[in-house]
Amino acid sequence: MFENLFASTGGLSALASDLFAIIAPVFICAAIGYGWARRGMPFDNEFTTSISSNIAMPCLIVATLARLEVAPEAFSQMALAGLITVAATIAVAAAALKLADYSQQVYLPSLVFGNTGNIGLPLCLFAFGEEGLALAIVFFTVFLVIQFTFGIWVSAGHSSVSILLRTPLIWAAAAGISLQLLDIHLPIWIDNTIGLIGDLAIPLMLLTLGVSLAKLKVTSLGRSVALSVGRLAIGLAVGLAVAEFLGMEGAARGILILESTMPVAVLNYLFAARYDRSPEEVAGLVLVSTAISFITLPGLLLLVL
Repeated sequence: MFENLFASTGGLSALASDLFAIIAPVFICAAIGYGWARRGMPFDNEFTTSISSNIAMPCLIVATLARLEVAPEAFSQMALAGLITVAATIAVAAAALKLADYSQQVYLPSLVFGNTGNIGLPLCLFAFGEEGLALAIVFFTVFLVIQFTFGIWVSAGHSSVSILLRTPLIWAAAAGISLQLLDIHLPIWIDNTIGLIGDLAIPLMLLTLGVSLAKLKVTSLGRSVALSVGRLAIGLAVGLAVAEFLGMEGAARGILILESTMPVAVLNYLFAARYDRSPEEVAGLVLVSTAISFITLPGLLLLVL
């Protein structure tokens, strides 16, 4: 009996250690950014975001997709899963907002588009390795395309394909997937260069996330908590349903569920501010949903690992 107890305790200890190893880097990097901003230290958010999204992230995407040997079927399945997930999430979230009599233009993008980049990509990397990061990039790209088209249409009342076409992340994903499918290997000097620059992406994203969270405020705590829980619950339910529907297993299933259950993306706040859609309300959703997500992450990782 005692041998079983010790074995069980050892297993739980190892599991807790594994979970901490996945969550700690994400939390600590974001916390450093948060603490840095709260202390009033200089941080050029616009410059760092621009470097990350226009240079570092595209390099990370191309380097990751070009280096790995991943079956084309895995990419296509994850892309299909992303499309079904976002469509189902839109339908469920729109119905919930209508029942609650909340503005679709203000709240729908926040309930649909989670932080699949700043938080989702690092989590998938630490939980499932380089192959997990590659599949997560496919999911992230699908969501990004729809956020820059449908998401902007909801917030602004019109869509702009030109904004999407000027987004380097989209072209980087297309280049990386093409290199993978055509089995083209980059020269070593190019591979080393984009790999080196790409290594900046995840730390920069997490530091910027922390700084952004430090500058946001909650104006309506009750509504923010309710909608934040709704974002995470809808994402989890849809992720589980789509994974079951497509018969996904292993890392692909875990990545789909993780990415579907991310908190509200900071990009939703930026769009709300740009198009004057109650940005203070969206700021509260970003802040509260991220706080709740860090609390629920261990349970979510237990579910998918």
